[in-house]
Amino acid sequence: MYKNSIIRVHTLFRRVAVLFLTILLPASLLGQGFFMNPVIRGDVADPTVIRIGETYYAAGTSSEWAPHYPLFRSTDLVNWEQIGHIFEKKPEWASSSFWAPELFVHQGKVYCYYTARSKKTGRSYVGVAVAESPEGEFVDFGPLVDFGTEDIDAFVFDDDGQLYITWKAYGLDPRPIELLCQPLSADGLRLEGEAVSLLVDDDNIGMEGQCIFRKDGWYYLLYAARGCCGLGSDYEVRVARSRTVCSAFTPYEDNPILMGNADVLSLGHGTLVETPDRHLYYLCHAYLRGEGFYCGRQPVLQELSVGSDEWPHFMTGRLASLRQPLPFSNTEQRASAEFLDTFDGESLAVEWTWNYTYCDVTAQLSSGQLILSGRGKDDESGAALCLRPFTTDYEFLTILSSRPKELSGLTFYGDNDNHVVFGCKGNRILLVSRHSGGETVLMDKYCSGRKVYLKTLVSDGCRLSFAYSMDGKAWMGVETGSLDGSGVMSWDRISRPGVYTEVIDERGARFDSFVIRAKE
Repeated sequence: MYKNSIIRVHTLFRRVAVLFLTILLPASLLGQGFFMNPVIRGDVADPTVIRIGETYYAAGTSSEWAPHYPLFRSTDLVNWEQIGHIFEKKPEWASSSFWAPELFVHQGKVYCYYTARSKKTGRSYVGVAVAESPEGEFVDFGPLVDFGTEDIDAFVFDDDGQLYITWKAYGLDPRPIELLCQPLSADGLRLEGEAVSLLVDDDNIGMEGQCIFRKDGWYYLLYAARGCCGLGSDYEVRVARSRTVCSAFTPYEDNPILMGNADVLSLGHGTLVETPDRHLYYLCHAYLRGEGFYCGRQPVLQELSVGSDEWPHFMTGRLASLRQPLPFSNTEQRASAEFLDTFDGESLAVEWTWNYTYCDVTAQLSSGQLILSGRGKDDESGAALCLRPFTTDYEFLTILSSRPKELSGLTFYGDNDNHVVFGCKGNRILLVSRHSGGETVLMDKYCSGRKVYLKTLVSDGCRLSFAYSMDGKAWMGVETGSLDGSGVMSWDRISRPGVYTEVIDERGARFDSFVIRAKE
């Protein structure tokens, strides 16, 4: 019944029906002519950015969340809007680990070189897809780079008409990681010639997420070094250079050129884009320190230039700075304050995601309601539909307008073994915490009435508390104290708020609306 259910979800999601409320960031925080990073709020790792005319497009890692590779649009590099995904359904050859998309404009078309894991071999390859425009449908051409036990993090460079692809190799082998380069065919769809080593990780500290640019006779290779993910992440940006593009590069003696500070835990893995006035901006991801960590790896922007020493440097220095000069003087930065989906259109918002590795989801809209059903891949848990959190202190609410016999309600979700559910099961209100396969019922209370309002409050990114109401006015708190949700996440992915159900047939659980609202 649930085979291809993810594809069926997207046959129903045709148009966006969502409201965003935005606020200007305080002038006292910014100062005239400045913006604050992150420029895209929420977990969008390994960002890529291109410019077409006066419009910028960015995409990033989706990992085990579907749809694959969220796609954003901007006219000023600071205010971004999600407009869809590179793939609305999974490429036939791929199974999981959708990492590091790389957008590239060539011969009037837009290419996406991306990392994914093969169904047949379980190994990660670099695939390629092509669209007539970033906002068009991408046609997949399957795996392109099948070099070793792991091939990830593609970047493509046009050197006076000759295309080259670079990637990270040997990441799973008992030998140093290398960044490799190989010529591409004129259509960008086939490898030609032989692979050449650009850089070797002789220090065995980690190396990936590279991009190349050329200036004044030098080819510069920006790359991320050290650990990418989790609370121990120490990512930083380094640089090497060469006189030719497909040859060995020499690292800068004063690396790194960008690293974390008191506000930023780590940052790296990005690409460059040039503005019409020929300024270079680097878009990479960063973990913030403290509670900001629980928003995940968020895209940050900073300007780069080549100094008199013929090495690139960031304009605001080696230490990461969240406060940056605006790329365009007539820009005002806005930040999301609320997300609302009333389910009264033909489709859900493009921001909705589900963890396809762990659950199958079927969703449809009817008369202003979301009808959700599905099951975990282990057949013992349910299905979650979630969003990326855009701040650390927020509340998310829904109206559960049916009382199915199966547990349904709000969730704070990592995967099917690690999540929290606050909802109803028949005439009982339950608070259930699941971790590493174990389950704890923290609340089980009788509750009459057909419709129930549910609220989860998040503080410090991971501290959870709960309340419910029968009319949306008089709220009753759950007397468990705040729950620590910090363990509800995976090595490279933070947890996401959303809705959840264990209904597995067409009845579904019915939700009247969903809202995430930032709290002061």
